[in-house]
Amino acid sequence: MRPQPALRRWDGASPPTREAILQRFREEGLEPHAWANGPYDHYAAHRHPYHKVLYAVRGSITFITYPDRTAYELRAGDRLDLPPGTEHSADVGPDGVECVEAPRYA
Repeated sequence: MRPQPALRRWDGASPPTREAILQRFREEGLEPHAWANGPYDHYAAHRHPYHKVLYAVRGSITFITYPDRTAYELRAGDRLDLPPGTEHSADVGPDGVECVEAPRYA
């Protein structure tokens, strides 16, 4: 059975900070990079050959996975894990988005 995407909501006692999110990457031994998009930007369907670990830092973004078209809406602090080869697209929310992500190869 193929691994499924997993969405985890922020579980901290206070709203997430960029530093708190980066600390979670460090705890997993991952080296993240940041990116941001303006309101309503769109990423067409694509795949990655690696496990993608992604946190939303601010704003919102919705990832759609295929072929089932499951939607995963992320807001500040939320994490999405996408297994290698998962086809997905993404739509940025009305306030834009800033994300931090890292590949996991093992």
